[in-house]
Amino acid sequence: MTRPDLLALTPDALAALANRGLVKRAVKDLDAGVVPVLDTDPDGAVRGRFPDGTTTTLPLGASLDAAGCGCGAAGVCRHRIAVVLAYQRTRESSAPAAPWSPGAVTDDDLAGLMGERTLRRARRVLQAGYRAKLRRPTAEDATAQAELPTCTVTFLVPDDLSYVHTDAVNRDEATALAVWAFREADARGVDVVDVGGSPTTATDLTAVTDLLDQLLLDGAANASEVLDVAWRRLHRDLTAQRLHWPAAVIAELLDQLAAYRGRTADYRAERFAALLTELHARSTANGPRAEVLGPDEPAETPLRRVRLTALGARLRSGSAADVYFASGDVVLVQRATPLRAGRLLAASNVVSESATRSASRAVTLKTGRVAKTSLTPVGTSWDDLPRALVVDDCATAAARLAELPPRQVRARVEAELVRVVRVAAVSDLAYDPAAQRLTATLHDPTGASCVLEATHRAVAPQSLDALAAALHADPTAVTGSVRRHRGALVVDPLAVRTRAGVVVPDLATDTAPQPLPLGVTAVDPLSATVDSALTVLAEAAHRGLEHLTDGLLARLRELGDHLRGTGLRTAAAHVTAFADDPSAATWLGAHLRLLVTADAR
Repeated sequence: MTRPDLLALTPDALAALANRGLVKRAVKDLDAGVVPVLDTDPDGAVRGRFPDGTTTTLPLGASLDAAGCGCGAAGVCRHRIAVVLAYQRTRESSAPAAPWSPGAVTDDDLAGLMGERTLRRARRVLQAGYRAKLRRPTAEDATAQAELPTCTVTFLVPDDLSYVHTDAVNRDEATALAVWAFREADARGVDVVDVGGSPTTATDLTAVTDLLDQLLLDGAANASEVLDVAWRRLHRDLTAQRLHWPAAVIAELLDQLAAYRGRTADYRAERFAALLTELHARSTANGPRAEVLGPDEPAETPLRRVRLTALGARLRSGSAADVYFASGDVVLVQRATPLRAGRLLAASNVVSESATRSASRAVTLKTGRVAKTSLTPVGTSWDDLPRALVVDDCATAAARLAELPPRQVRARVEAELVRVVRVAAVSDLAYDPAAQRLTATLHDPTGASCVLEATHRAVAPQSLDALAAALHADPTAVTGSVRRHRGALVVDPLAVRTRAGVVVPDLATDTAPQPLPLGVTAVDPLSATVDSALTVLAEAAHRGLEHLTDGLLARLRELGDHLRGTGLRTAAAHVTAFADDPSAATWLGAHLRLLVTADAR
């Protein structure tokens, strides 16, 4: 009897079930002659007897961690992996897997696997609705994967739910949600799907309107701390309703107000204005609940066992950094990581059984006495990242960014656009002293190119020198947040991999100053006009609509004329309408239009 499930387990699938180190050790043992003697029972169980007397049995229909092994290991061990690999070596190469989808699994199959009680819990999430991003099986990779709001589910073996891998604690519930996502996507012929639930309506967040109007009238400069109590009450109510995205906007708004009152550098008028507009957009938009307001999931979900590959870090203060990790097809970020821990994590592979993940893809690695977390150097792990996180063709990546919905109503996830850009060559490295900006052209393996831009920040004074040194050292990959500008891909770097290893510029120390050719950043008149209008509108929100000056309104009318002259007639009409009738409604309409216009550039 042949075991197609064992033949379908690729090295990557085995690494997902255990870890890559165990797979490499099992391969090394087999190559060295430590090969188990195999036999297959009539019921399909494969048994392997090792030279040291250890016996491992892989029953039909059972996962590897449920298989019996004489070594006593509770989870997947090298013996179990070695039996799978040895079995594969004794069989002819299997034919390519037939097309399949987890959506073919029936609810009866799910009930038989997990029981009706677990299935009822999953159906409650289905009723609320959620968004899933799917990766379908191919001829080269027969695995299927569903990225859910708080976890990723991978089907490692076609048509076999015994081999489902997820980092969620509630494995069976996550499996059901992934199956339903594939079923819905198969029916629609799409790869990103909103499952269950119902569209949001403009009445979902009507409680926001009065507070938003009052804050716009007062502005950050004149907002009363008494109003903060009402904002905190609203934040608490939205959190209880699991409306994560508007709740997160309110939390950030309160942080901006506190920063202004404390006269700290964390306050930015442009950011304050953008948050006001985003809150308005989410309170009035029609669309899938999970996308506009947030998934009906807990604010945080514990992870059973998570494997993370560090993608670099961004220093936020003199004592804390944000560290970015690849986890399957998504990027997670640990905010405000203490600097000492950040230096250890920012270029490491992390395996943790003491982590939580939020709906916005923030991850928390616990470091208590009972926490189980291990670190190893990142090494060549960037070579094995999922295709979804890798940019091999800059032109294609830029085109995909252009297809995204406006960020004001997109799912509010952390590090949404952090990617690994493959680099074949670097050219045009230059420094603009006026803008304090380092730029370079990165050429990808296809011959296309993108622009790297990094601006000096006082919190990381040696960052640009460390970045320049890494770009001179024949880099092979750059990680960073990507965006689209004038049709081209732009990368704000987090880390650079050279032949000597991974460089995290923000965390670099003792870097010698790098001589750089001087350059001047080209100014796009259209973008400059849009940016100027956004700046003046942000100033209006900062002062408060009840405290505007005639000079500011005159400046807006002038900018409206400039926008009209560049062909942006709708944006010009909105700006002029606000200048003629300064109200919360006209300000929100003008600012939202300009934000969307700026992002589309």
